[in-house]
Amino acid sequence: MSKLTSPAIVLAVFLLDRLTKAAAVDRLYMKSVQVLPFFRLTWAENTGVSFGLFTNNNLFFLVFSALLVCALLLFRRRLQAHGRAAAVGLALVLGGALGNLYDRIAYGFVVDFLDFSFFPAVFNAADSAITVGALLLAWGMRERSETRKT
Repeated sequence: MSKLTSPAIVLAVFLLDRLTKAAAVDRLYMKSVQVLPFFRLTWAENTGVSFGLFTNNNLFFLVFSALLVCALLLFRRRLQAHGRAAAVGLALVLGGALGNLYDRIAYGFVVDFLDFSFFPAVFNAADSAITVGALLLAWGMRERSETRKT
């Protein structure tokens, strides 16, 4: 993977998150709009973590997110050494964490708006990137450790 790929992924996730949340702030504030029978755009102010867990802890998660971003940047090379999946996963987690961190600083909560009827929480693009990124990071690290055992 080139040296610019990871920063490009981080930036793309951050910008996608900012653009979608800006649209939600502008057009969805305190509303819910049915898009499909199983999907709504629903305004939600999240003071917890991804998918609405541990609400009313914005300051704690603001500090935690900032420390997490610093730790991931500190261990970036070591994590990226686990291969392409781990490197992409790390970039997705960083982009999503920065997106939600921006919200916590700017608004005092994270803007959530993606509401699927079959899923128990309202979430956003950053939450999705963090979840997929964490899975890729774990998978990449597992794949690399299994390769070393053989």
